[in-house]
Amino acid sequence: MLKIDQALLLIHNELHNEDLTVSWLSDYCYQCLYQYLGLVPMNNTSGKPRVEVAVDAQHSVTLQLNGTSDGKELCKIHYHFGEFGNYSLMVKRPYRSTTNVSCTIGINASPVNSNLPILYAFLIYMGILSILTLGHFFINMDPVKNWLHKKLNPRETDRLINSELGSPTGADSVTGDHGTNVWSVSQRRLRSLDTFRGLSLIIMVFVNYGGGKYWFFKHQSWNGLTVADLVFPWFVFIMGSSISLSLSSLLRRGCSKWQALGKILWRSFLLFLIGVLVVNPNYCLGPMSWDSLRIPGVLQRLGFTYLVVAIMELLFARVVAASENLEMPYSAFQDILCYWPQWLFILSLEATWLCLTFLLEVPGCPQGYLGPGGIGDFGKYDNCTGGAAGYIDRLLLGEEHIYQHPSSNGSFTGSYDGFDSFLPQLQAGKIILFYKDQHKQILSRFFIWSLIMAVISVALTKCSKDEGFIPINKNLWSLSYVTTLSCFAFMLLLLIYYLVDIKRWWSGAPFFYPGMNSILVYIGHEVFEDYFPFKWKMKDNQSHAEHLAQNLIATSIWVVISYALYRKRIFWKI
Repeated sequence: MLKIDQALLLIHNELHNEDLTVSWLSDYCYQCLYQYLGLVPMNNTSGKPRVEVAVDAQHSVTLQLNGTSDGKELCKIHYHFGEFGNYSLMVKRPYRSTTNVSCTIGINASPVNSNLPILYAFLIYMGILSILTLGHFFINMDPVKNWLHKKLNPRETDRLINSELGSPTGADSVTGDHGTNVWSVSQRRLRSLDTFRGLSLIIMVFVNYGGGKYWFFKHQSWNGLTVADLVFPWFVFIMGSSISLSLSSLLRRGCSKWQALGKILWRSFLLFLIGVLVVNPNYCLGPMSWDSLRIPGVLQRLGFTYLVVAIMELLFARVVAASENLEMPYSAFQDILCYWPQWLFILSLEATWLCLTFLLEVPGCPQGYLGPGGIGDFGKYDNCTGGAAGYIDRLLLGEEHIYQHPSSNGSFTGSYDGFDSFLPQLQAGKIILFYKDQHKQILSRFFIWSLIMAVISVALTKCSKDEGFIPINKNLWSLSYVTTLSCFAFMLLLLIYYLVDIKRWWSGAPFFYPGMNSILVYIGHEVFEDYFPFKWKMKDNQSHAEHLAQNLIATSIWVVISYALYRKRIFWKI
């Protein structure tokens, strides 16, 4: 039975004097060895020998056919198979030819269009959005508003009219039962930051639940980017952006630096502890065991990154009154010059990463190796996955305490996750803090930094997926990966900041709500992943449509939960 993203290929060997060995190579695998697919016997009977094999339908592949007698290549064919399609590969000699071999592929049964479920899902969500938008417009009409005022109590009428599902500013007048403003939490915050965080989190939840089993919603196997590779760096980016703002507010309220340090240490410890004991993917190998506990998990990295960035910010923080502006002679680099010690520290970390990556000698591997090992690089460096980073991971943590199911299909995880992201994540928060209420300055700085990150990425990658000096690589958290994702993050934050906090054309819904309860949503989606209603037994486990429906419903449930918690003023903070 065919699995998801596979097609059936019937290979017919009409040669009378040669068995065939069939190998394949995906276009997606750079400088990889051909992989064995099957052996097809010669045609020496009245029937026509054939072999049925399953072939990859995600990407274009090259099929290579060799004779078994001398290993000589007889033919090679490049083709993109469709999911669940049925194909025939005919291997024969042209009429009156004794040396040439022809290979042709025919379609026996047409493939399915596996991308249609994405289109249907998009139309459904657009329909829901349209209904909510029309509903909000309808209840704001004067006749409807007056009718509601008569039928309902005024407070409930205001709640309906000023629903956050459609209005970015309408909830200002709503008060709670004790006279406090229900929306006071959001008013003291930049909604764009919570919206950005929520957007990153919802995409993260969706791809963690499976992303409909589409390859572009899974992590890239090595170099390059997919949708799944965007979200974690964005989450780290917005976490760092919030540190400057939150510490500044904390110190302004009279908290001492020692008290702030205690809060930082406690929060970092809790994030690490929850990541180790609660959200640990190595549990899939069996019950919890210290011998196989994964140490550098997602929350652990967040906790460590938060610890380093927050302490660095605290060391050089100055208390600024809410009405005070940072005054100094104007300079195009003033938001950098004010924080030069932090920049010096960050650049020293970057230099350390580069030196370890390109100068550290790894036994049995070339210096500065950044490849995947295994079948990559034509199999020359089988046990060199990740080069220096993989070597340091295995040396410091041991094979049993790192991720056992990485996208590179080897025991590898980057031990320097977060270091390279310090620079851009801090700078975004500095810009917002330094140019408070100067919207044009903030937007222009976001754009300039996005451009700077883009130029660095172009220089490092040479606009190539695999041929650059430092390719974009999520497994390694390579420098080009960080600069590229930072470029995207600055541009996305620019857009959200403009729409949500400046023009107020968008309230940030629905992403704003999970952004306000990010830790609860992330931990909850991991803990309850295998329970109903987030997962159920499927009728067809090899269907993109069923997987997509299940994953979208599960993700949507967390959005609804976060909205309900927001309305109840329940926020879980660490």
